Amino acid sequence: MCGIAGFVDVKRTREADRLRAQVKAMTDCLHHRGPDGEGGWVQDHVALGHRRLAIVDLSESGRQPMTSSSGRYVIVFNGEIYNFQDLRADLAARGSRFTGTSDTEVMLEAFEKWGVQTSLPRFAGMFACAVYDTKERLLHLFRDRLGKKPLYFGYAGDDFVFASELKAFFPLPGFAAEEETTARHLFIRHNFIPAPWSIYKGIFKLPQAHCLSLSFDDLAATRKASDYLERARPYWDVNALAQQPVTRCGEDEVLAELEKRLQLATRQRMIADVPLGAFLSGGIDSSLIVALMQKQASQPVKTYSIGFSEASHNESEYARAVASHLGTDHTEFIVTPEEARSVIPQLPDIYDEPFADASQIPTWHVCRLARQQVTVALSGDGGDEGFGGYNRYLLARYVFPALGVLPLPLRQSLGRWQNRTGHQNARRLLEVCGAADPSDFYRRIFSYWQDTAEVLQQGHAPDVPLPDFGRNITRHMMMADTAFYLPDDILAKVDRASMAVSLETRAPLLDHRVLEYAWTLPDNFRIRQGKGKWILRKLLARHVPEVLFERPKRGFGVPLGAWLRGPLAPWMQDLLSPETLQRQGVFRPEVVTSMVTQHIEGTHDWSYRLWGLLMYQSWHRRWMVKAEISHKASRAG
Repeated sequence: MCGIAGFVDVKRTREADRLRAQVKAMTDCLHHRGPDGEGGWVQDHVALGHRRLAIVDLSESGRQPMTSSSGRYVIVFNGEIYNFQDLRADLAARGSRFTGTSDTEVMLEAFEKWGVQTSLPRFAGMFACAVYDTKERLLHLFRDRLGKKPLYFGYAGDDFVFASELKAFFPLPGFAAEEETTARHLFIRHNFIPAPWSIYKGIFKLPQAHCLSLSFDDLAATRKASDYLERARPYWDVNALAQQPVTRCGEDEVLAELEKRLQLATRQRMIADVPLGAFLSGGIDSSLIVALMQKQASQPVKTYSIGFSEASHNESEYARAVASHLGTDHTEFIVTPEEARSVIPQLPDIYDEPFADASQIPTWHVCRLARQQVTVALSGDGGDEGFGGYNRYLLARYVFPALGVLPLPLRQSLGRWQNRTGHQNARRLLEVCGAADPSDFYRRIFSYWQDTAEVLQQGHAPDVPLPDFGRNITRHMMMADTAFYLPDDILAKVDRASMAVSLETRAPLLDHRVLEYAWTLPDNFRIRQGKGKWILRKLLARHVPEVLFERPKRGFGVPLGAWLRGPLAPWMQDLLSPETLQRQGVFRPEVVTSMVTQHIEGTHDWSYRLWGLLMYQSWHRRWMVKAEISHKASRAG
């Protein structure tokens, strides 16, 4: 796990020493992603930079940028290739020779043997990479199948640039840092910015499972980075997951095959030359991963969980019980409200662009706790999207067919209840009542604002393209989550929180070989008897008594509504004061002021809408003010 950055001096106007200095300035911004070392490479007016978090092959042989044996390919790589030992054996049998033991070297030799495009489908892992082909003079950028690792690209003046995080672009004198209004609207609608947009004009996220290959001629032909999105090619089709034939195997056969695949995915993610552990919430997903780890480990697995002093949000006792049953070396930390809130001022620096999933707070805390003892932590991420775990799948399954016949008096009653209590579920139910099809239903249930023009003064939010699987609302929503919510919310949240403390996280349930099998299962292997993740529950019951994990699903959240009425109210009133809003000219002051008042008085719960506005304001105060100062200094110089 590392940080990468680089650029192409398209006009070829600078000397190599200047390019080296500038790419180092970029990677210096990514020190937290790679505190164990740094490196740079410059040739052909291409500059590649790397910050290293040493995980596999801690020697100098694992340093990057790394060059292939023939000298043709040069790589900067963020992530892990979990099946690298199998690939290494295959390549060695074909004549390849290795000087070290890293997965990076295996990738390079795969490119030598098979080429970049042909090699990508062979990799099982998480990765964001830049590879320069010195023979063809091509720059290849590519990202893993599910978008676990981030990769931004675009232009800073005349330079084509790329990096793991947006902050790495600021040292480049040509970076304008101009806000993209479309991204602003998408953020206000969803509380995150979906790919391919970023918050800055001309800077984009490379979509998951895509490779972008560019020559100097391509880069010289246009400075419009959005044109390159059409050139990016998928090497794996996430939408094809749901189009596989459905298996007709029985329960015992499915359990055996699923456990075999998960054991392999877990075992390969336990390969590390540094201390390793796991997050354990006591829920189905993390408990299953820890159980499979402990089954294959020679000593107690180190597990980590946090709890909250607020009883309504504390589940640490469940993690403790599972850890005791499995015999793990468990560490638990109870976070006080003050400690939990202490990370809030750091959030704009951690995420670089507006991001408002409030579980970012406990996620950072559990990452920080684990990093005190380990450098790698396995997680249970992916079980909900692959195996039907979210409560909204149940809501959709039972509510969507009835939307067309919901009587008007019932809708009016819901409206009165929502107006009186501000209840979030009532508001969501009302908003989905007008859904025309599964895609429309998904957008409505996943929008904090159906019409962002209600709160924003200019522009509008486009509809993000979603997969369409007919009237099967459950499969439709699971696939939309896998292609939309998972990469740009869940995985972005975990990547930034873990990398902020230099911790690598690995998710066996997101192994593409596990997901491909999961999508061959009939729907009743996912949802049965009003419960999601049915087959995972059955598998976990082989290792942990059901009494330890069978309980209603709860999110990994914080008491946000109460905090915004209490200790965070002054902070909120400062960021969302009428004077500030009027001066900015971004939000409609009367709408925001009304929400703040209603929330503090307790007549409505606007916590999730307000959290989005607050995260935008925090980002704006941190980064746009910096950009304005930078521009003034540049003009003065």
